[in-house]
Amino acid sequence: MTYAPDPLRYDGRMPYRRCGKHGIKLPAITLGFWHNFGGGESTENQREMVFSAFDSGITHFDLANNYGPPYGSAETNAGRILSELPRHEILVSTKAGYDMWPGPYGEWGSRKYLLNSLDQSLQRLAMPNVDFFYSHRFDPETPMEETLGALNSAVDQGKALYAGISSYNMEQTRQAEQICRQNGWAPIVIHQPNYSMFNRWIEGGLQDEAGRLGIGIIAFCPLYQGLLTDKYLSGIPKGSRADLTKGLLREEETGSSVRGVIEGLNGIARDRGQTLAQMALSWVLRDERVTSALIGASSPAQIIENCEAVKNLDFEDDEISEIDALLGTVTLPPSLWAGE
Repeated sequence: MTYAPDPLRYDGRMPYRRCGKHGIKLPAITLGFWHNFGGGESTENQREMVFSAFDSGITHFDLANNYGPPYGSAETNAGRILSELPRHEILVSTKAGYDMWPGPYGEWGSRKYLLNSLDQSLQRLAMPNVDFFYSHRFDPETPMEETLGALNSAVDQGKALYAGISSYNMEQTRQAEQICRQNGWAPIVIHQPNYSMFNRWIEGGLQDEAGRLGIGIIAFCPLYQGLLTDKYLSGIPKGSRADLTKGLLREEETGSSVRGVIEGLNGIARDRGQTLAQMALSWVLRDERVTSALIGASSPAQIIENCEAVKNLDFEDDEISEIDALLGTVTLPPSLWAGE
């Protein structure tokens, strides 16, 4: 059956935030394709998730070259599904930086890897260009000028509309912006860091610096791999993503002390009329320097529930104090998924 978008998808339910100082706006909630869009063929559930997202006002879809499994399959499936949406109404992002193919040219930040990867991504997506192309991680062994020059070439060639970076620290972000400005290159429009209640590293300076430079922030893992939902209040349930994807959450991240904090946060969320996941998203979005929160999902219902977070983005001072007090009782190790 041919999909027909909801004519009320822009009725005000989903706010759109300007990406730093730039003209482009992102929905407050973005749908990511990291774990649930792999496989040899797109599934009906995948289609329904994308269509439910679009009907809810989500116009931004986030990918990377090695999303799957297997690598590349999320882009292939996304290309099939997104072809049913009006391309001029959606934003599509992809990234390169982590391992994608064997040999010395299959990861990191060289010009060869980044531009070869983008060409392959566009083939899988069956699109002439993407809206955002990211350097997925800082490469300590490649001159930043080479990496950023490759992003500029992607924009110059019309293969991407905007350039972005992911998981660069504050000083690296400042340096990247300066190099692009001094060379007259495509500016860094967006930064994608790991940010959640349990991973607040960007508050140590990156958030302020991005705001000063006019770079938008899109937070990945705002639900800390699902830990900031009611799903893990009693540990890791069988069949959950953390159970099926070994290593996604570590033992110290699901111990009794962490569960106690989650239970306390769940109580605050309940008093706010939200689920824990909704409050966790609202908390990430409480500062408008965060342009969007990037969610993953396994069902259309999950997406619809998470989108309800945008109805209550304001926090009372006592709520923030109570949340900070709870979070201060537990210290989690540095994230496995980039950041600190």
